[in-house]
Amino acid sequence: MTINRGRVRWQCRRALLELDLVFARFLERHFDRLTDDQLADLDDLLRCDDYDLWAMVNGSKPCEEGRWKEMIALLRESFESRANH
Repeated sequence: MTINRGRVRWQCRRALLELDLVFARFLERHFDRLTDDQLADLDDLLRCDDYDLWAMVNGSKPCEEGRWKEMIALLRESFESRANH
């Protein structure tokens, strides 16, 4: 199954401002280099509720789904670099 990159990019727009800002930086830095497997993991991760997703990104909740950990790490990197600027 081929995943539509445009649809996934659009789904990265989130209602929670903090998460939306993290995704904006993530898209800028990482999105175009994602493999098909990474894109599939991101597509699945984006089905999470914003508050659960934000908790995983900011570290207040562990990511228990092994295949999401790489995406969470990239998002966390985007969050931390945003916080340092």
